[in-house]
Amino acid sequence: MKKIIFTLIYIPCFSFFSAQISDTLNISRKEAEAVFLSNNLDIIAQKLEISQAEARTLQAKYWPNPKLSISEVNLWRTYDIEQQPALIGNWGKNTQILAEIEQVIQTAGKRRKNIELQKIEVEGEKYELQEVLRELKKTLRNTITEILYNQEQQKIYEHQISSIEKLTKSYQNQLNLGNISKAEYVRLKAQEIEFKKKLVSLKQEIEEQQVELKSLLMIPSHSYLVISDSFDMPNKQLSEVELSVWMEKAKENRPDILISQNNEKHAQKNLEIQNALKTPDIAISVGYDRGGNIMKDFIGLGVSVDLPVFDRNKGNIQEAKLGIEKMKNETRKNKLRSENEIVAVFKNYIRTQKVSEEIDDSYEAVLDSLLVSHEKNFRLRNISMLEYMDFLDTYIGNKMIILDTKKELNQYYENLQYVVGQDL
Repeated sequence: MKKIIFTLIYIPCFSFFSAQISDTLNISRKEAEAVFLSNNLDIIAQKLEISQAEARTLQAKYWPNPKLSISEVNLWRTYDIEQQPALIGNWGKNTQILAEIEQVIQTAGKRRKNIELQKIEVEGEKYELQEVLRELKKTLRNTITEILYNQEQQKIYEHQISSIEKLTKSYQNQLNLGNISKAEYVRLKAQEIEFKKKLVSLKQEIEEQQVELKSLLMIPSHSYLVISDSFDMPNKQLSEVELSVWMEKAKENRPDILISQNNEKHAQKNLEIQNALKTPDIAISVGYDRGGNIMKDFIGLGVSVDLPVFDRNKGNIQEAKLGIEKMKNETRKNKLRSENEIVAVFKNYIRTQKVSEEIDDSYEAVLDSLLVSHEKNFRLRNISMLEYMDFLDTYIGNKMIILDTKKELNQYYENLQYVVGQDL
C-alpha cells in the first residue's frame, strides 16, 4: 500500500524534474492499475459525462418560467380621453397599459416522465464509464503483459550477446594466431550480429509499448517504465463447469449488455413521453388592462390550449415503438455474442494451458544449465561449432516457446475477464 501511495505522489511531482532528469520508474501491475484509475483522462472525461447527465436531471425538475408581457403602452400624450389617476407621480393620467402574466402547466405527467428519462440517462452514463474502464483495463493489462514478455526476451538476448561477445573475442585471437579458420570466426560473428539486431528490434517494440502504457497512466515522456512483476502464468485453475456461471455473470455485469438494457428503458420511457405529448399543455394567464376598456382598471383571467385536431404526434409515437423493438434486438444480440465470446476464449485458454502443462517446472532451469555446459565445452573445443550453434538455436527456440505460452495464457485469461465483464 505504501508503494502505491508513493507512486501516486511521485508521478505528478516527477513532471517538475523531468525536463532535467530522465529516470527509470519500476512499477508493478497493482501500482500501474492504481495510477491508471487515478490519472487516466478518458476515465476522468467519462466521469464528467455522468456529472453532466446529473445536471440535466436537476434541470428537468424545474417548472417552466412564467411569462410576463407588457404592451399597448403609449409614450406620448393622448387627448380627448377620460382623465385617469396618475400611476407614478404625475405620470400616467393619459396613458394606456396592458400587462399579462402567463404560466404553462404541463399535462399528462410530462415533467415527471422527463425527470425519469434523465435519470435513465444518468444510469446510461454510469454504464458507459464501466465500458470505458473495461476496454482500457484490457488494453492496460495486455500492454503490461507485452512489456513483460519483451523484457524477458531482452534478458535472454542480452545474456547471449554478453556470452557470444567473449567467444567472438577469443576466436579472433585464435584466428590471429592461425589456430582456427576464418569461416569459423565469421560464423560466430554473424550470430553475434544477429542477436544484436534482434535486441534492437525488441527495444523498438518496447518503446512503442512504452508510449501506450505512459499514455494510459499519464506518465511524462522522459520516464522509462520497467514492470517489476515476474512473468508468470495465471495461477487460477479454470473449469468447463464454470461456463454457465460466467454466462450468467456476463448478463449481469457486462457493460455493453447493461447499456443496451438501459437503452430499452430509455426507449420505453420515450414512448411514454411521446404518448403524453399528444395531450396539449394548458396556459393560464392573468391580465391587467388600464385605459383600454370600458372599465378603468380591468383584471381578467384567461386560459389557452392547443387543439389537437391535425397533429396527434402519431409519427413520433410510431418511431418510439420501433425504437423499443430495435433496443430489444440489440440486447439479445449482445447476450448471444457474450456467450459465444466466453466459450471461444475459454477453449483457447484450455488449449494453451495444455501446452503449458507439458513444460515441467524444472525444464527451464535444465535448459539454462545445458547452455552453460555447451558454452564451456565449445570454449574447450570438446564440441564443434555446428553442435554449439544447433543447441543455441534449440535453446532460444524453447525459451521463446515458454515465453509465448506465458504471454498467451495471460492474454487469454485477461480476455476471459473482459468477456465475462468482471475480474475472476
